[in-house]
Amino acid sequence: MKKVVAVKNNKKEKEVKKEEKKYEQKLVDLARVTRVTEGGKRMRFRACVVIGDRQGRVGYGVAKGIDVQIAISKAVRQAEKNMLKVKLDDNKSIPYDVDIKFKSAKLILKRAKAGTGIKAGGAARVVLELAGLQNIVAKQLGASNKINNIQAVYRALSEFKEY
Repeated sequence: MKKVVAVKNNKKEKEVKKEEKKYEQKLVDLARVTRVTEGGKRMRFRACVVIGDRQGRVGYGVAKGIDVQIAISKAVRQAEKNMLKVKLDDNKSIPYDVDIKFKSAKLILKRAKAGTGIKAGGAARVVLELAGLQNIVAKQLGASNKINNIQAVYRALSEFKEY
């Protein structure tokens, strides 16, 4: 979205165009975590958020906070810093198939023809939807850890080179 603001400066009006960053965000994981200290247990919240514009830009963030809202806002700020530009082809798919392993998470991403849609589950589906991919098949193997699976998808999408 572009916002037009009229600024009066020395009796001259000039229009300044400001571009607002609007990303769609999805909360993938919210966990209550504790730390044992000398005085007892200290409870905090960990949020994992994925943001994207469905036009080829996607990012993820993981952050902790005393309150749920604080954790989510920190995770969104971190996700904006971790933005990735995904290379899409004319079919709104990936340029080529890729297999990747990140820690214990294994991931297979395959091209799909037009009209297939997104065939993926769990955390991989969220990342692929917000990245703007429309025709892709993904399979998660190994880990069921959402954060590791998100990082595996992120690394797979960052591997694509110009073609």
